[in-house]
Amino acid sequence: MEPLRLLSVDPSDRGSQRCRLGPGMMSALGVHLGSPLLVSVSGGSCLCTAWPRADLAEGFLQMDLKCFSPSLLSELPSHLSLDPAQLTPVVCSKLKGVRITVIVQSVDFRKRTPHRLVHELVKDTLKGVCVHDGFLINLEDFDTEIKYVVIESISPESDSAGFITSKTAVEIAGVQTLRHYRSQLQERHTVQLGGLEEVSASLREMLKLPLLYPSTLSSLGVSCPRGVLLVGPPGVGKTLLVRQVVGEVGASLVVVRGPEVVGARPGESEETLRAVFERARSAADEGPCVLFLDELDSLCPRRTSSSAPENRLVAQLLTLMDGMNQSDRFLIVGATNRPDSLDPALRRPGRFDREIIIGAPTLQQRKAILSVLCERMPVCPSVNLTALAQTTTGYVGADLSALCREAAMHAIREDSKCSGEQLVSMKHFHEALKSVRPSCLRSSMGRTELSPVTWEQIGGLDDVKLKLRQSIEWPMAHPEAFVRLGLCQPRGVLLYGPPGCAKTTLVKAAATSSNCAFLSVSGADLYSPYVGDSEKALAQLFHQARACAPSILFLDEIDSLIGSRSHSQTPNSVQTRLLSVLLNEMDGIGLKTHERRGTEKIFQAEGVEESLTPEQLDCQEVCNKDVMVVAATNRPDCLDSALLRPGRLDHIIYVPPPDHEARLAVLKVCTKRMPVGADVRLEDLAAKTELFSGADLENLCKEAALLALLDGNMEASDIKHTHFLRSLSKMSSSLTAQQIHKYETPPR
Repeated sequence: MEPLRLLSVDPSDRGSQRCRLGPGMMSALGVHLGSPLLVSVSGGSCLCTAWPRADLAEGFLQMDLKCFSPSLLSELPSHLSLDPAQLTPVVCSKLKGVRITVIVQSVDFRKRTPHRLVHELVKDTLKGVCVHDGFLINLEDFDTEIKYVVIESISPESDSAGFITSKTAVEIAGVQTLRHYRSQLQERHTVQLGGLEEVSASLREMLKLPLLYPSTLSSLGVSCPRGVLLVGPPGVGKTLLVRQVVGEVGASLVVVRGPEVVGARPGESEETLRAVFERARSAADEGPCVLFLDELDSLCPRRTSSSAPENRLVAQLLTLMDGMNQSDRFLIVGATNRPDSLDPALRRPGRFDREIIIGAPTLQQRKAILSVLCERMPVCPSVNLTALAQTTTGYVGADLSALCREAAMHAIREDSKCSGEQLVSMKHFHEALKSVRPSCLRSSMGRTELSPVTWEQIGGLDDVKLKLRQSIEWPMAHPEAFVRLGLCQPRGVLLYGPPGCAKTTLVKAAATSSNCAFLSVSGADLYSPYVGDSEKALAQLFHQARACAPSILFLDEIDSLIGSRSHSQTPNSVQTRLLSVLLNEMDGIGLKTHERRGTEKIFQAEGVEESLTPEQLDCQEVCNKDVMVVAATNRPDCLDSALLRPGRLDHIIYVPPPDHEARLAVLKVCTKRMPVGADVRLEDLAAKTELFSGADLENLCKEAALLALLDGNMEASDIKHTHFLRSLSKMSSSLTAQQIHKYETPPR
């Protein structure tokens, strides 16, 4: 059958619930005059009765939107082409009862009109109408204040549609204004959120009780809560969460952002704030309402001793919140990512009664967010969301959304080069990971662009590699095994040894293999001429590391950063104060409330399986919620004894200079990409390079390559053994036997 063209309804059919079709189409559908017909269009459906067209023309459709789904209230179909399969005959039996919500034009009509009169008007206008469960009935043609009726439920419940007669019992569940109902519809069509179920339930409970059941709280002698404060880092989903929960509760939303209120002339800001509260009160007269103050820290900063305009604005908000009474059926929800910048007077019961903390998403929450984001994307079945969630440590919801968008862009670029439908695969996500970094690290002081280093790129040091993997990689990769044996993750690791023995490279390899965030800091980043700035910078560095935990905070040359209190000439030096901050942060004293991540649940894993169960994912997140501090030094005797005790730097690992086998392995790694001649004997070179460090051996190979270029007039094709010997004759080891003997004594 040919498609039908949708035309505008004939004026004589307005309010009649008729659907005009050609006679041939009516017989093809098997419907008679007045038979109920469900028409499905893009965005919704409409229930109408079949009638033939006056001109009996085929291929056209005209329908009156008398009974339609709520989604068509704002988006009316026009100039559409419909397939005949979108027209479905429906059986409408006589209904015993119907439960409805009445939508009126104004608040005055809702307040002043008796309930009995509204009931009679609605019952008369609904008589003879075919209705569908959950649909809207348009009553605008009757020229009354009653504009629409929402069909909440019908009886018998086994039917989805039915016919209202004079004997049908009509029950009115509630009366709403049209503006309030439209705002509810807008809040319903919000983006689905993943990983925020627990926070969403807490916020929903906080909003439902005072908005929908205020009499229940009054009967208990308890005053209704007035406000909720959402605290969390940027991009975690605070604003989207409020919109979603408000839509679920069925309230209208009045949104105000902090900078919108601030005015130029004196008193303008306070006047605007009073108008905002008045707008919320008028919206609350029409139904439950939530006043959302986004970016609250810019609206109500901490008050100072001076008579600044911000002080008056804070005082005005406090006065307005204290002036709210039981008749004001609206709640205040504030959102901020800087809770310490708010005025303390706001953060007390009676104003913001509850603070809901939304931390950076945990491993399971990141997986849930990724699954929601990938629902509408053509994702390849081979994409492993669990592996992606493990790789995206420290990413918030906005970062993950940007990651998926960037991966889709990579797929589109690849699709433009080849034909056929392009699916988003794992390689596209890996490419996107290179350009989309966690937002918590974008302005971080210790952010380091870590070039991937594998264990195989480091020659020798097998014992040191094993100890590092046990300290760093094992707790992150197999947390359930640690929990099963009662082990906890070490707080810190110290690498000490002679210079040039790959201490820094070992830490980079450990960070690469464990797929965690890597932050590194030097003395130039920390030290400041102003008193207290260095300690504040170190505390901020730990705060950023905790925001993207599990993470590695690398303190290279820690002896120059911290030092020892016993060796210090001045007892109150910058190094002493930095050491005090470092000890407190490693003990967990510096952890603030709003830095929490996820829920504090520990699941005991009964065994190790190939695929990660939810319990194992939770266990992995709980075990890896802290920051791993890795320090390196070639002067362990200069470190403070309080830093070297177990519980802070738990594992102290000596990185020795390479022995004969290790030197041979280092030479093989260094010459792997060099065109080495057949006469080169690496075993002989390893025997002749006693007391050479790894850096010395790498320099030896570079010098040999430069000599080969010099002899060959820049046209050398390989490096001979003689080049290595000449290079060796010009070099000496950077280490001495006396120096190595000093390192062999453990620092504790």
